[in-house]
Amino acid sequence: MKLTAKVAGAALVFAVIAAISANTGASGKSAYRDRIEKFRVEREAELKAETGWLSVAGLFWLKEGENRFGADPSNEIVLPEGSAPQRAGAFDFHQGKTTLRVEKGASVMLNGKPATTVEVKTDEKLLPDVIRLGSLTLTVIKRGERYGVRVKDSNSKLRREFKGLRWFPLKEAYRITARFVTYEKPRDIEIANVLGDVSKNPSPGYALFTIRGKTYRLDPILEGKNKLFFIFADQTNNKTTYGAGRFLYTPLPQHGKVTLDFNLAENPPCAFTQFATCPLPPRQNRLKVAIEAGELNYGSHQESADRE
Repeated sequence: MKLTAKVAGAALVFAVIAAISANTGASGKSAYRDRIEKFRVEREAELKAETGWLSVAGLFWLKEGENRFGADPSNEIVLPEGSAPQRAGAFDFHQGKTTLRVEKGASVMLNGKPATTVEVKTDEKLLPDVIRLGSLTLTVIKRGERYGVRVKDSNSKLRREFKGLRWFPLKEAYRITARFVTYEKPRDIEIANVLGDVSKNPSPGYALFTIRGKTYRLDPILEGKNKLFFIFADQTNNKTTYGAGRFLYTPLPQHGKVTLDFNLAENPPCAFTQFATCPLPPRQNRLKVAIEAGELNYGSHQESADRE
């Protein structure tokens, strides 16, 4: 009788532990799904923001000398019809120096203050001057040896007609703990962009991970001080995902490990606008495996993939 009671008691304890473990596991999975859902909501909000990638309305490369801007088609920088005066001003560009010159009567702001004639900082150090004209935002960008003016319009057609993003179903198997091999000191890797420019970027090491029994490698570059930035391609490109590749950001590695959560993989800006200058995956990051996780194709890219 005592033995039976002990067995029954042990069975009860085991059942309680199993129930707690099951609940903890379920709770953990639910929390993970919530984090992914939060990421997706924030990702859409970022794209739909007044100055998000859906607002991009033009990119104009500067020539030496005067580059006039306004709604008149004869300007070097043609702004969307009805968004600005026919002649709003000019960017005077000389040997890498850009000066904004505003036409009399045009209401143009630079960093929140009325502008007349002033030198403009580029995005080279990630802190460009911001020029506002009605619904428009203009910034001067530098890509390789080129300088240009990127125009964003909060009333852009892309922003107004945004359909929302599509995603692969969430699969925890694509949340992978990878081994991170750290270099003694960062090494430069070459990253080309869609314009054909090639830049050297510091990489702290590389990630080794396994999918379906095979080991693969991805080389990141540093994104600021606290992130790794993986630009990768895989066998889903030009089928269910954007043809040129995708982006994945992770925290810095800890104790020789880094988590590659491909459920967080996202499209580059070029998937939404022709006026972006996206980096392309380096040769070593072109994976011979289909990673069916993260963000799917969008817009015209989605439609072309659907026709295949």
